Amino acid sequence: MPATPEEKAKKAKRLQKDQNAIQKQRSIAQAHGFPTIHEHGLSKIHATTCGDSNCVMCGNPRKFFGERTIQEKRMFQEVEKANDKHSNGVGPVNE
Repeated sequence: MPATPEEKAKKAKRLQKDQNAIQKQRSIAQAHGFPTIHEHGLSKIHATTCGDSNCVMCGNPRKFFGERTIQEKRMFQEVEKANDKHSNGVGPVNE
């Protein structure tokens, strides 16, 4: 089944987008002096990333720095800060 002009335009746009991403990451790598051996991989990953999950810069921050997730931060924030307000924002009446 032959491709329609719209399909050809969409495919050309996708290919151009990939080429632009590769060119951008290649220029970043050259500016920082990194080797660019696998240029086709630069459309999916950044040039400054080594790709090793055991690397401190590329790995999970929870593993290396003990950072909490957003949900954990929210939970502990609510525990640390007492919220003595009613639903309308007015504090409790001390009698």
